[in-house]
Amino acid sequence: MTSPKDLRIAVDAERQVLSIKGNRFGEKVYCISTSAYGLGEQSGSFQTPRGRHVIRAKIGDGIPLNGVFIGRRYTGEVYSSKLGTRFPDRDWILTRILWLCGCEPGINRFGAVDSMRRYIYIHGTPDTEPMGKPASHGCIRMANKDLLELYDLVKPGCSVEIY
Repeated sequence: MTSPKDLRIAVDAERQVLSIKGNRFGEKVYCISTSAYGLGEQSGSFQTPRGRHVIRAKIGDGIPLNGVFIGRRYTGEVYSSKLGTRFPDRDWILTRILWLCGCEPGINRFGAVDSMRRYIYIHGTPDTEPMGKPASHGCIRMANKDLLELYDLVKPGCSVEIY
């Protein structure tokens, strides 16, 4: 069985890719979307935080593809274009959530720079949202099918480096 320490996730914000490396499968690379506001750690900045993180929690086991989350709770809704039209201002968090916790005090942990308190996730997004360019509100967005694959590979404690 693979331990969380055997897997490493790297998020390259310049290239807009997430790669995961592991002994049993080599490397997988996914197209992502980081913050439209750039990189930064300050609470309220809507930026994607840099540095060393770990996956603190996995949320969404058994939720359907495109299942909608609000406040890390499944709403019972499944995203559709009709639902998107009805709530155009929602920042859609779909399918699964990998909640990140910073590992560097004063950089991405504790106080006004705490990634976990900022609710920074790797999460699914509507298929109509662009991948490969910054567009999120701070989190790391992935295509839902890619996120399902990643979610099944990782465990809490898995290392995530954002740069």
